[in-house]
Amino acid sequence: MTETSFIHRFEPATSAGSPPLLLLHGTGGDEDDLLGLGKMISPGSALLSPRGRVLEHGMPRFFRRLAEGVFDEDDVRRRALELGDFVADARQRYGIAAPVAVGFSNGANIAAALLLLKPDVLAGAILLRAMVPLSDPQKAELGGKPVLLLSGQADPIVPASNSARLATLLSQAGARVTHKVLPAGHQLSQADVALARDWIGSVTAKAA
Repeated sequence: MTETSFIHRFEPATSAGSPPLLLLHGTGGDEDDLLGLGKMISPGSALLSPRGRVLEHGMPRFFRRLAEGVFDEDDVRRRALELGDFVADARQRYGIAAPVAVGFSNGANIAAALLLLKPDVLAGAILLRAMVPLSDPQKAELGGKPVLLLSGQADPIVPASNSARLATLLSQAGARVTHKVLPAGHQLSQADVALARDWIGSVTAKAA
């Protein structure tokens, strides 16, 4: 394994019109976790699903944290760049376009960091229960990239003010952000699936 390689799953596209998805699991998940979600929200898409390379009490994550909601920002930067290199390698290896990230919790946070640090890697992102990943990110140019941010009104982990700040941060960097706050906690609901599916459909239609 090279330094940029991740344990991962890849499922090729079965429909030419569907964007490839980069599936990024939450803490304690793995490369199989979000495959079902990916198929539900964008049937026919190629699916690229890496396993986070950081272990916290044996649970895979995409970067280190110092406490609940307190990130090791140096590690966030390093891991986001590693993930960006992995995606670039995977695009060549599997012959896919720039993917839309679909991240949950820790996976959504690394996807947000990737948007801010290496904007060219992703075509857009669905950020499920995401937080601001970096307190002082470099100025990114997101050039109209579409981002769907879905937050839970009763989320005990992500304060409403934090997700609102992330929406503002991404908008100021030029992303086309749709931010919805759902009557949910940190776990995903059927509303998340339905909104993500509709959003992917509208983004794909605009790109066509």
